[in-house]
Amino acid sequence: MDNPKVLLVDDEDRFRQTLKKRVSSREYNVFDASNGIQALEMIREEPMDVVILDVRMPGLSGLETLTEIKKISPETEVILLTGHASIDPAIEGMRLGAFDYLMKPCELEELMVKIDNAFEVKRKKSE
Repeated sequence: MDNPKVLLVDDEDRFRQTLKKRVSSREYNVFDASNGIQALEMIREEPMDVVILDVRMPGLSGLETLTEIKKISPETEVILLTGHASIDPAIEGMRLGAFDYLMKPCELEELMVKIDNAFEVKRKKSE
């Protein structure tokens, strides 16, 4: 369990692809999904260590996706991304089991620290 498996879930293709390249450069195994349904299918096939999840997406919202992730793979840590001024959804997400949240746009270094911390927590739970 050396390199964390990270799943990026965001409906904004450009943002998701750019973030995937940047996170991949850190020796992480990075996967991506454009919506909650696709993310849940991927997690069912191959559990992830950390999921970076946009709160606002068409169809299945980030919070609905979070709830389902925790049912399928309770040990997976989820970091929410919210691009809107209100942090209420992020706080609700924390109540639903999210590891942490960040406001979009976020600094890459800040996100990397949160991914590392989430992975460490997940690893300790798995031991």
